[in-house]
Amino acid sequence: MKNMNLPSCFCFNFVLKLTVLVHIFRVTGVYGTTFTFTNKCDNTIWPGILSNTGSPKLDSTGFELPPATSRSIQAPSGWSGRFWARTGCTLSTSNLFYCTTADCGSGTVECSGAGAEPPATLAEFTLGTTGDDFYDVSLVDGYNLPVLVEPTGGSGQCAATGCLVDLNRLCPTELKAGDGGACKSACEAFGTAEYCCSGAYGTPESCRPTVYSEMFKSACPRSYSYAYDDATSTFTCSAADYTLTFCPSSPSQKSSTPTQVTPPMTTTTTTPPPDFTRSDPTPSTSTPGFGSGSGLDMTYGSATDGVPSTYTTPGTETDTGSGTTTTAMLSDGSWLAGLAMGDSTTSRPAQMLTVLSSILAIVLTIVLL
Repeated sequence: MKNMNLPSCFCFNFVLKLTVLVHIFRVTGVYGTTFTFTNKCDNTIWPGILSNTGSPKLDSTGFELPPATSRSIQAPSGWSGRFWARTGCTLSTSNLFYCTTADCGSGTVECSGAGAEPPATLAEFTLGTTGDDFYDVSLVDGYNLPVLVEPTGGSGQCAATGCLVDLNRLCPTELKAGDGGACKSACEAFGTAEYCCSGAYGTPESCRPTVYSEMFKSACPRSYSYAYDDATSTFTCSAADYTLTFCPSSPSQKSSTPTQVTPPMTTTTTTPPPDFTRSDPTPSTSTPGFGSGSGLDMTYGSATDGVPSTYTTPGTETDTGSGTTTTAMLSDGSWLAGLAMGDSTTSRPAQMLTVLSSILAIVLTIVLL
């Protein structure tokens, strides 16, 4: 009789152990991360999803999101990629799906491995395994919609970030895309090495902010405004879920009359520009909203705050056209590289040891029962 009970006893213990391990993975963030997309815009949007090389494709690569609705997507630990929202989407006469901004060119609602056509506001993530997640909102590929990224349930700094201002209202004529529903980066508009941080301007020392990136930065100080933007634009959190809210400060993003800020005509120069002085928050734990834990006290100027009244000849604006900030200087002088390349190398050794110790202790306790 005793031997007949062994299979059922074994199965019970196995299921119990498996349940405990799954719970541990959920608590520590190893199991995965939930991204929730919320549409507060007046019109339907179509979020797009692109996994970086080496990261698995998520359950969806693009979907329809009507106003006042939300949808959640799961991502495994270690995943990296980007999200954006497409607008003005419709079926063409040839039955191909097309969007007026941030189209991915797939011809369907699903982007199927294709990225956003600039201009597009990008939310970029590299999820940790046992260490920190890294995330940012990038205007390096231009702007089409305001977005707010908020971590929930995580530990660490976990600050909110995003671009809440309607930059389409202040977009200079030379950067306007289409009917004004999006604003190009200077790199996309002019294609020069100075603005694209390429060639002789391919280093942080040679590629510096210009009036265009400063205009974006003044309105959205926590977003990347050019390829070598500083550490005020990169954020970390551990074992969190994330909510991406499009048009967080709606009503209407297009209802008001556009206010246009047009810099005077530029002249060509190879002289490095002066280092523009700006009032961006510095990467300090004493700065409100940076490392406070809540991550919600975000302060943004109006669409015209901080725009230079005089225009200095630009030397080096900075959009890579890749939509990715591949390198950023941290306050301690180290380099944070490969955010959008899936290279999440910064972790917390102490946290890793704590997690592993907890898992080992629980498993041993179950085995000895």
